[in-house]
Amino acid sequence: MKLLRVGTAGAERPALLDGSGVLRDLSGVVPDIDGALLADPAALERVRDAAASGALPVLDPAGLRTGPPVARIGKAVCIGLNYHDHARETGAAVPAEPIVFLKAADTVVGPYDTVLVPRGSVKTDWEVELAVVIGRTARYLESDEEALAAVAGYAVAHDVSEREFQLERGGQWDKGKNCETFNPLGPWLVTPDEVPDPQALRLRLWVNGELRQDGSTAQQIFPVAEVVRHVSRFMTLHPGDIVNTGTPAGVAMGHPDPKPYLRPGDVVELEIDGLGRQRQHLAPA
Repeated sequence: MKLLRVGTAGAERPALLDGSGVLRDLSGVVPDIDGALLADPAALERVRDAAASGALPVLDPAGLRTGPPVARIGKAVCIGLNYHDHARETGAAVPAEPIVFLKAADTVVGPYDTVLVPRGSVKTDWEVELAVVIGRTARYLESDEEALAAVAGYAVAHDVSEREFQLERGGQWDKGKNCETFNPLGPWLVTPDEVPDPQALRLRLWVNGELRQDGSTAQQIFPVAEVVRHVSRFMTLHPGDIVNTGTPAGVAMGHPDPKPYLRPGDVVELEIDGLGRQRQHLAPA
């Protein structure tokens, strides 16, 4: 299934994109798409039955905003330097274990919402990433099978980063990762039955129409299952949490000088096979 949330910010309604690409209203079936829904097999089965019935009301997408596909996200866990080619382009050693940091849940916005360039920013960077959405409480997972069983679905994430804030202002990644609007998510949450192999997905990103990133999750240093299992040993993952699993080569930080960092007025587009496409205009904060 492709689940999404549409409507003005803070007042989104649950929806579903059916197999024909028609937008369907789920608000008569479930109150929202959030951790409570994702952790409830019976509720998800009601959604599947409603989708199969063909009786869900049709929504006109014209002029209808798409919000993040998950409401009330508890936390956004991120993995740094998780692609071999990205580590090479930045001159970093391949990490011995996943590099983990957090983004606040309030950085998450819709896939077409405006991204704000922070005041004083000179190094706002782009990063297309595969996001994993957690569907059950996960702590001290022992196997890859347990880890994948905890996954409710996958989505496109844009891990926007301000590199000067991240690397040159005290060495605290949080400063460069948690600026307002720095985690567009969606358009859809795609359930695992439609993603048979999360290690075989192509990721691409364009800036002002120019292709900047073109990679594959096959290049991940730590695959999705290992990432989820590893994170569960250091923090409890709850239904509705998201895990951004890293970015391939092609970020601004990895380009030779002059580095083409983002500026107000730029347009970024990104997509992952089967998970949809995002488009954001950049504006000053």
